[in-house]
Amino acid sequence: MSNQRQRALEAALRRTTERVFPPSEKISDYFGQDVFSLDQMKTSLSPDTYKKVQHAIAKGKKIDVETANEIASAVKIWAMSKGCTHYTHWFQPLTGTTAEKHDSFFDASKGLEVLKGSALIQQEPDASSFPNGGIRSTFEARGYTAWDPSSPIFIWARTLCIPTVFVSYTGEALDYKAPLLKAVEAVDKAATKVCQLFDRNVNKVNASLGCEQEYFVVDKAAFNARPDLIMSGRTVFGYNPARGQQLDDHYFGSIPSRVYNYMKDFEIEALKLGIPVMTRHNEVAPSQFEVAPLFEDINVATDHNSLLMDVMKRVADRHEMKVIFHEKPFAGLNGSGKHNNWSLITNTGVNLFQPSSSARENLQFLAFFVSTIRAIYKNADLLRASIASAGNDHRLGANEAPPAIMSVFIGSELTAVLDELESSGNIKVDKGDNMYMKLGIDKIPEIILDNTDRNRTSPFAFTGNKFEFRAVGSDQNTAGPMTVLNLIVAEQLRDLHSKVTQAMEAGEDKKVAIAKVLKQYIAESKDIRFEGDGYSDEWVQEAEKRGLSNVKNTARALGAFLTKDSVNLFEKFGVMSEVELEARNEIRLENYLMKLQIEARVMGEMALNQIIPAATGYQNKLIQNAKGLKELGLDNSHVLDSLSRVSGHIAALSADVAAMIEERKQVNKIEDTEERAIAYCDRIKEAFFDKIRYSADQLELNIDDEDWPLPKYREMLFLR
Repeated sequence: MSNQRQRALEAALRRTTERVFPPSEKISDYFGQDVFSLDQMKTSLSPDTYKKVQHAIAKGKKIDVETANEIASAVKIWAMSKGCTHYTHWFQPLTGTTAEKHDSFFDASKGLEVLKGSALIQQEPDASSFPNGGIRSTFEARGYTAWDPSSPIFIWARTLCIPTVFVSYTGEALDYKAPLLKAVEAVDKAATKVCQLFDRNVNKVNASLGCEQEYFVVDKAAFNARPDLIMSGRTVFGYNPARGQQLDDHYFGSIPSRVYNYMKDFEIEALKLGIPVMTRHNEVAPSQFEVAPLFEDINVATDHNSLLMDVMKRVADRHEMKVIFHEKPFAGLNGSGKHNNWSLITNTGVNLFQPSSSARENLQFLAFFVSTIRAIYKNADLLRASIASAGNDHRLGANEAPPAIMSVFIGSELTAVLDELESSGNIKVDKGDNMYMKLGIDKIPEIILDNTDRNRTSPFAFTGNKFEFRAVGSDQNTAGPMTVLNLIVAEQLRDLHSKVTQAMEAGEDKKVAIAKVLKQYIAESKDIRFEGDGYSDEWVQEAEKRGLSNVKNTARALGAFLTKDSVNLFEKFGVMSEVELEARNEIRLENYLMKLQIEARVMGEMALNQIIPAATGYQNKLIQNAKGLKELGLDNSHVLDSLSRVSGHIAALSADVAAMIEERKQVNKIEDTEERAIAYCDRIKEAFFDKIRYSADQLELNIDDEDWPLPKYREMLFLR
């Protein structure tokens, strides 16, 4: 066995479980202790300043410099009392990770610690050094981070972190947060207008989100002995072990003690940061797990998810482990998603996706429910593009994840309700409490939470009082898909309100007008609804008959952002300009290209530097064995058969790697980014990855276990 693999396995086997003890037996004693929350503000700020902050958060308004100075002083005192010496603007550039630049509180010219209001509100990172899609040239470096008061300031790694948006000198958004805030504002305004058709007391609608985060955990030594995991986040080679997930024994099973203590440790850190982690469990694949929080305001929830991923990575190091967020790190096993549970909540406390026994409330529910379905139908390609990535391409449709075809699951009972409303020719409104009987609206059961099954094959499923967007990738910043979802629903709700208002102005009864519009929407969008097995080949064929897109790769999916309708949609609501959309498209195509290039390069390096040399060494052993048997007059045919297989796979692997390298050189000459991305997909990934992997995996199967240089699947997944 190679020294590297031997050392990795010996290190993994020597690990002991590091027990973790919470600061208190009661989570309430330490929850949010590292957050400058509203309660902390209330005790630290003057009443007038506190009211200004509350108003700024509620209305999304800017905070003036005088108020910022008082907040900055209070924040600095609080942070220093907890051992902080530095602060940073914490933001989410288009790299897919978080970013921070630490500055000291200490001002040498004054000889004391200072945090000015101006530093709290704004900083200036280098905008040309982050992905910008050509918005900034190398010599045009200026960009700004600006404080987002609606997301709480926190302390992480003894540094005061101020959540911010990131924009260029000329004002274009260069992050995930800024467009999300605008999309959330758009859905708030549109949803509030629709709500006021039913209840004039509603003056705000908040988008709510809960992100179920799936991940793998492996021993650090085994991880570090795999160049593909280090470089690309996934194993480009690896023969499937005899035992994977086929016994269904890992899902919801007893959590391994070492992983359990890791979970406890990162949960404690998360709870200190005000992240309301609630659920932990084993997922389907061996060494795959999930953490899920309670629902929060969507902006805070997206920030918390990005922060949680950082916390999980850092805490894993303390336990000599590595956490893997790649959507498909191990072939043949379930991939990882980030299931986004989304709903809309009024300021009066009503969940707009929660049906009830009241006919009036159910008409409101149907208004939002049906509008959301039609929004998905109208913008399926855009929604598909929002979850497109090199990693997610490996997962979507891979027999354990939703397919790349966008569809909506609502369950049999709600399907019957919509079908009845669509087919009802009589929309006469009766008087009395049951005025909607003829529309079937009052037939929605009172207990609705569990009257829809959970269709895990659906990318967008209604689960009782919320929609679950299951197709989001585990490594994605959830703000991207959530920006699109809230934006398309905002447009649909605006359309609903406009049509109903026009009908009312023409003298039609409001409830009749709403019912007529919903009936139209149901008829127009019914093709997007699917209740069956999204993994099946039959659904692919049926979806094609319905005219639904099945865009299987990122290179072709991203173009949906730049259609005329998409650009008009983003610009109409002020979420992003055409320039910003073009820049993001360029960034995401480049990211896709670079990730495929990295995977191709690491494939070539591992094949040429590790696998072929190991296989050649074993080949020589077989040659010597065959010669020895022949000299003794013994049958050596079985050795020659092994030698033939190994030699054939070495030759195929060597030839395919060489051909892939030459093809990459040709593809890299293509100047247009989209054309080059498509070429990388078709001429590199699709043409070579599986062929090269097959030869390498066959060599792993056929050569002596002692000679194989890389930790195997069985070792990475079961030694924990």
